[in-house]
Amino acid sequence: MILRARGRVNRPNSFLGLEGPLAIAHRGGAAERPENTMAAFEHAVNLGYRCIETDVRATRDRVAVVFHDENLDRLTGHTGPLAARDWAGLGEVRIDGREPVVRLDDLLGAWRELRLIIDPKADDVVAPLIEALRRTNARGRVCIGSFSAHRLRRVRTDAPGYTSCGPAEVVRLRAESWGIPAGRLDADCAQVPPRQPLFGGLSMPVVDTAFLRAAHARGMPVQVWTVDDDAEMERLLDLGADGIMSDRVTALKNVFDRRGLWR
Repeated sequence: MILRARGRVNRPNSFLGLEGPLAIAHRGGAAERPENTMAAFEHAVNLGYRCIETDVRATRDRVAVVFHDENLDRLTGHTGPLAARDWAGLGEVRIDGREPVVRLDDLLGAWRELRLIIDPKADDVVAPLIEALRRTNARGRVCIGSFSAHRLRRVRTDAPGYTSCGPAEVVRLRAESWGIPAGRLDADCAQVPPRQPLFGGLSMPVVDTAFLRAAHARGMPVQVWTVDDDAEMERLLDLGADGIMSDRVTALKNVFDRRGLWR
């Protein structure tokens, strides 16, 4: 349970033990290597990334694998839901025609110091995800984020540790930035887009000075996704964002380098 009193605004000092601001490789760096593959993760690690964001789904036989989409169609030469296949049945599947699907245990074991932000994409992967974290003793270096409040509740109950705000918690934090008390929030950080689409092509800002102040008053870092424009990266860092997720991992590193922020 996380409950922090409002008070003097302080910038959070760390996320999963890492000093910020933090550059985060979204899906391992999807613009430069096939997304959510060992090739992408290795590329990011070789660049010096200390934190990556990724997604997990479960096979029919309850193996947690690193994959974003419900279906295989977009990324592979196969069709149908990933959840309809056993782990062994994914052996023939290649992402972008060349990279195998990664088992979560293998990713967690590959770089023992790497921090991960993991999004469980369906209810059926929550238990296999927790089991993988326990087997690899990795819970202390992983933050779980999800658009599903139900999944976040299960993680917080069954495997306490770092979690990000769910959508309703983000709304409450946004309201608090306008002076409406949010009450108790059980999250450790806020992972949000720069703007929230509305309707008719309209959108509203999420990340601004007031939102950052409200989150920081609770000791919560704010990490922004998915930012692939250099000027937007610079703007968010000027505002005081604590982390930026990008598919363009080389460009993001260059922005951090120019500002003397790369660690």
